Amino acid sequence: MTVYPAIDLRGGRCVRLLQGAFDHETVYGDDPVAVARGFEAAGARWLHVVDLDGARAGRPVQHELVARICAAVHIPVQVGGGLRDRAAIETALACGAARIVVGTTAAQDPDRSEELFAGHPGRVVAGLDVRDDQVRVAGWIEAAPLDPLTLARRMAALGAAAIVFTDIARDGTQHGPNLDRTSAVARAAGIPVIASGGVGSLDDVRAITARASDGVAGMIIGRALYTGAIRLSDALEAAGDR
Repeated sequence: MTVYPAIDLRGGRCVRLLQGAFDHETVYGDDPVAVARGFEAAGARWLHVVDLDGARAGRPVQHELVARICAAVHIPVQVGGGLRDRAAIETALACGAARIVVGTTAAQDPDRSEELFAGHPGRVVAGLDVRDDQVRVAGWIEAAPLDPLTLARRMAALGAAAIVFTDIARDGTQHGPNLDRTSAVARAAGIPVIASGGVGSLDDVRAITARASDGVAGMIIGRALYTGAIRLSDALEAAGDR
C-alpha cells in the first residue's frame, strides 16, 4: 500500500479545491518545492503532483514548476493535469516525472491511450474521475457518457499501468473515501488502483489498506495533510508504507 501526498498546483502555488471546483480554492503555500521536500523528509516514497491550470487548459501549464519539484526530491513523482497527447506526456517525462496520469484521453480516445501506454510501459496511469457514477473529463468540468467499470476494464486491457480512481464528490471534503466503489473498480480492472478523494483520518487510511485484497494498491491524501487532520508519518505507518 503506497501513500501519495498530493501537491496541487495553481498559479504557482500549492492549493486544494473542494470537489474539483475552481471557485472553492484554499491556498496552502506559496512554495510547492518546499512542500515536496517536507513530504519527502516525513518519509513519503512517492509524490502525486497535479497541474490544475493544465487540467483546465488541456495542456501543461505548470511544467517548469513540476520540473523544479522533481529535481528537488529523490523520490519518484507521479504527475497529472492536461496530459492529453504525446507531446504533453513527453514534456512531463522530460520534467522528471516517473509516472504520468492521463484522464481525458483515457476516457475519450482509446486508440491514443493504447499508443501512450505502449510507448511508455509501466509509466502511464489512467485517471478515472467520477461524480454520481458518471465519468468526468476536462478538469472534471465535462461529463462523458461512459460506465466507470467498463472504462476501468478498457484501460486495463489497453495497457494502463494502474488506475487513479477519484470520487469527485468526496474530493477535498475529508469525509471519507468511497470504499465500495474503489474496490469495485479494482476488481473490474484487475490492475492496481489508487484511491483518491475524501481521506480525512487514520481510520480512512486503515480502511483503504484493508481493501488491498481487492487490488487497491495506494491512496492519495491531500487536504487532510495540510489541515493537520493526518500526519504523514502516521499515515505511512497505518498503511504499512515504510
